Amino acid sequence: NEVVAQERRRAPRHRTLKAGSIAFNRSGGIDCRVRNMSETGACLEVASQIGVPDQFVLVIESDHLSRPCRVVWRSATRLGVAFETC
Repeated sequence: NEVVAQERRRAPRHRTLKAGSIAFNRSGGIDCRVRNMSETGACLEVASQIGVPDQFVLVIESDHLSRPCRVVWRSATRLGVAFETC
């Protein structure tokens, strides 16, 4: 399953483990961990999928990064996102 997903990606993902935040509706956001990331998307780990919308802004403060995203797939504690272009 992971191999198939990698073949569909437009850019190679690089493993990482960074603290992030899922921000939406100008609220505080939901904490997440960025498991891997590429120029076009990322895999995020969350405690629960409850309350995570289909579109949000991924914020990684340590990298001074803020990227609009849309969810491409979900599992119990992980979600794959594609970065939206402006």
